[in-house]
Amino acid sequence: MLTFYGRQKLLCDGLARRDFLQLGALGLGGLTLPHLLQAEARAGVAGKSHKAVIMIYMCGAPSHQDTFDLKMDAPAEIRGEFKPIDTAVPGIQICEHLPQLARCMDKLVPIRSVVGSPNGAHDSFICYTGRSTLNQPQGGWPSLGSTTAKVLGPVDASVPPFVGLSPKAGHPPYGSPGLPGFLGPAMSAFRPSGEGRDDMTLQGITLGRFGDRRSLLSSLDQMRREIDGSGMMVGLDAFQQQALGLLTSSRMVEALDLSREEPRVRERYGKGDPNNYGDGAPRNLEHFLTARRLVEAGCRVVTLNFGRWDFHSDEFNGMKNTHLPPFDQGMSALVEDLHERGLDDDVAVVAWGEFGRTPMINKDAGRDHWPQVGCALLAGGGWRRGQTIGATDRLGGAVSERPVHFGEVLASLYRHLGIDPDLPHLRDLSGRPQYLVDGSHQPLPELG
Repeated sequence: MLTFYGRQKLLCDGLARRDFLQLGALGLGGLTLPHLLQAEARAGVAGKSHKAVIMIYMCGAPSHQDTFDLKMDAPAEIRGEFKPIDTAVPGIQICEHLPQLARCMDKLVPIRSVVGSPNGAHDSFICYTGRSTLNQPQGGWPSLGSTTAKVLGPVDASVPPFVGLSPKAGHPPYGSPGLPGFLGPAMSAFRPSGEGRDDMTLQGITLGRFGDRRSLLSSLDQMRREIDGSGMMVGLDAFQQQALGLLTSSRMVEALDLSREEPRVRERYGKGDPNNYGDGAPRNLEHFLTARRLVEAGCRVVTLNFGRWDFHSDEFNGMKNTHLPPFDQGMSALVEDLHERGLDDDVAVVAWGEFGRTPMINKDAGRDHWPQVGCALLAGGGWRRGQTIGATDRLGGAVSERPVHFGEVLASLYRHLGIDPDLPHLRDLSGRPQYLVDGSHQPLPELG
């Protein structure tokens, strides 16, 4: 199959990166993996240390009053039915349906005063960028993962720096791993979805046959260079080498192969449900384990999307029966596993949604959108743990202490990765230098 795209098609913002790698398309025209790896190489070899981030996007926004900020002094129509329990840190209490997280609270940092959601609309954008969708430069703001891939490049040529464990969802933002924005498709997340994982191996083709095919492709590319007047083919060999690395190296494939993990570890994480929850994401506990294996293999940023927390009705049954227990198991297993492996300083973890929920429980026993304040849960990162940051008032509707903007958390994550958020690392499509987060947002000093 030989496919050619014109320049307009190649550069179109709407051109989606394929989830699946196909050997037959390698080097044969179009937006192939070498093109997608091109920009990742511009930053050169990886940094001196391998820091990583795992971000869990809790699709649809969990209720802060029913997770990490219970309001027992509020009236019943605000308080809800859940009770708080003590944790491993004296003075910190969380929801009774999060007992495993309570036991490892000394390794966690709940933030109870997250602000910055622009309008209360469901969109993962604020979690991935720390910015509003309003007043964007041409092409849009890039996500944490895309920016990191651009600035730092890969740790290993055979392992993408940015991986998204987010299957497509009925509501598209729920299925987003974070967009590349003005950095272009080359900085999109690599998404090893479903059956596409099989296309990452040679499928019975010997290395000898693969070498013959590679020689043929090299000859075709030489012909294309001779007829190409745009210069787009120049340097393609280097990017093909990286694409070949993904196909001939076992490192990425092994990271995705959970059968290589110890049975006791797999049991600890659990399986969850791999099917999407409504128009949201799966409650797939194996994604937590996969994320840990990916950062060990060399990924810098891994995002995963979990559930659908948008309970406008029957919230308490939905939370305690379908969402809180699996999240409790997967998140606690990830945090404790990172500590046991000595990765708690190198890997930062954040779990959050796009806003909070209304203090008042509605007539359908649910909570509605509340952009005024929400919550987040941090772990790892070498940060000062076993503390809470921020507080809300007696009803949980307004910040009473230390508002924390999404951008401050993103700035903290960039600093953890070794990227100075105060420097204009990027240039947009007009050539203007751009900062990673709004200049008014600095890393959280409470994290040390």
